[in-house]
Amino acid sequence: MRVIPTRFAGALAAFFAMVSTPLVAQDKDAGWSLAIHGGAGTIARENMTPEQDAAYRAALQRALDAGAAVLRDGGSAMEAIQAAIEPMEDDALFNAGRGAVLTWDGDIELDASIMDGRTRDAGAVAGVTGIRHPIELARLVMTDSPHVMLAGKGAETFAEERGLERMPREWFETERRKEALERMKAERLSALDVDIKFGTVGAVARDSKGNLAAGTSTGGMTGKRWGRVGDAPVIGAGTYADNRACAVSATGWGEFFIRVGVAQEICTRIRLVRQQAAFASGGAQHAEWLAGQDYVQRITDAVLAEVEELGGDGGVIVVTPLEDPVFGMNTSGMYRGRATSGGVNEVAIYADE
Repeated sequence: MRVIPTRFAGALAAFFAMVSTPLVAQDKDAGWSLAIHGGAGTIARENMTPEQDAAYRAALQRALDAGAAVLRDGGSAMEAIQAAIEPMEDDALFNAGRGAVLTWDGDIELDASIMDGRTRDAGAVAGVTGIRHPIELARLVMTDSPHVMLAGKGAETFAEERGLERMPREWFETERRKEALERMKAERLSALDVDIKFGTVGAVARDSKGNLAAGTSTGGMTGKRWGRVGDAPVIGAGTYADNRACAVSATGWGEFFIRVGVAQEICTRIRLVRQQAAFASGGAQHAEWLAGQDYVQRITDAVLAEVEELGGDGGVIVVTPLEDPVFGMNTSGMYRGRATSGGVNEVAIYADE
């Protein structure tokens, strides 16, 4: 048995105590923070009419305002992300809930997930139909079942038992989604040819108590077959939250985001950097030092670069225990917005905004 030299024993003990303890308590009160997204992809100014541009910005602002109102009134991060996502699930501009894309057979199959950074409890649903707010169902899976993910008919039965609101098929369907599927089949196109953007919606938040949460909701990809499930309902790929690091919601080509484990990969790297900074400084002043390093943006961009190297694209929103929300994308645009208790309130569409 190898004996650790006495001169290292104290340092190792201090290190393991540090890495096993959440760092939020060491940070100053950063107030509440919220970020949302409504999809990323090939979004160019020249392809958007002024009316379309204005409509998307207004829809994003409504969702942002709904979530910010919860946080402003002292509500929890979990409540805020549900409040922000539900208006986007109701808006046919986005690919979630109403306005979701059609499967190869002309159906609508919805996915969603949610995660509480305080406890790392999580809930998810995949391939559900008729549920007005899949994000609400995902949260109930977390709070009212012993499971993390439910799929298909079983998830719908669970929703019925909990009295969730259902809507008729025609409420979800839109002409532009029907036309996209028809064009895909007639011209033998791929989903990426007709889905020039990924309309998945999501939100991440930090509440006034310092707790983090993340949620994501989507209709998937046009013409998906065989019960395809993307990253949105996969905890660690499209959604992740951990008070020790960050909360992430992703939108993009799900197969690649699953392979990289994007959401958890970002959180893990952030957590390790925070722990290393705390250890190096003995726990003092590390938050102030980190704030000037732009480390959250750099980590986010590095993980998305890995996605791009594999052939995928998309974007993420990230909120941490201390910093303002961060956006990341390897596309020409992402529908997004952020608000903080410090007065930030903005929505954007194009990558250069």
